[in-house]
Amino acid sequence: MSLAHRQRRKRPELNLVPLIDVLVMLIFFAFVTMQFKSASTLNITLPKVETAGKNEFRGNVTIAIAKDGALSFNGKDVTDAQLIEALKAVKNIDKDTPVLIRMDEKGTLDRLTFVWDACRKVGLTKHSLQSR
Repeated sequence: MSLAHRQRRKRPELNLVPLIDVLVMLIFFAFVTMQFKSASTLNITLPKVETAGKNEFRGNVTIAIAKDGALSFNGKDVTDAQLIEALKAVKNIDKDTPVLIRMDEKGTLDRLTFVWDACRKVGLTKHSLQSR
């Protein structure tokens, strides 16, 4: 090969601009289609606790108490009797399952004590109250 022939040969290039454009569109699409779980299922405003640490709940049982006293078990509305039956079923699977209780800051203490008492009656003793 001659010297002139070597100089005409171009190095292959990878055009990164279209790849970056596609990546940005994929990230944008992921954020638009992502569903966020929040306390808005029962329109609950969690009470603020100054001394609370981070809420690092790792269990799979969540009981929500709305300001009007309505209960929800893992996102599904339940009655008092249905809650007790659901807690019994959880205890039969694993008695060490932690229970997270989320109560609206305007909720009544009697509903909270009912949920705590229901957990203890069926044998679930690892329960915590979520705050913000």
